Amino acid sequence: MSGDMRKRVGRQGEELAARYLQENGYQIIDQNWTTRQGELDIIALKGQQLVFVEVRTTQSGKFGYGLESVGYRKQEKLRQLALQYLRENPVYYGSFRFDVISVLWDRQGMRTEVQHIEGAF
Repeated sequence: MSGDMRKRVGRQGEELAARYLQENGYQIIDQNWTTRQGELDIIALKGQQLVFVEVRTTQSGKFGYGLESVGYRKQEKLRQLALQYLRENPVYYGSFRFDVISVLWDRQGMRTEVQHIEGAF
């Protein structure tokens, strides 16, 4: 898959994940929050809890699903980005957690599976 196609599939997965979250009672605060250090895919609010969501989109499961594809280094990077987000947006003083949403597409580009792991790490 080319780089442009991979980005397009990734963005489609993120949009699907955002809709999924909204349908399940989450309020989307921000999407694709970017700094020089990296990007947070989705920042949402569920009740009083801030949720940082990493979205993994793939067309096959051969590189892992959800949590398996978010290794220790990626988790640490997301933690650092979340702390930076909290410093820059001090309005959120409640608790927070990290979720992973895995979107698996079939070869025709149709959604085949969405898996949401709450409190993934």
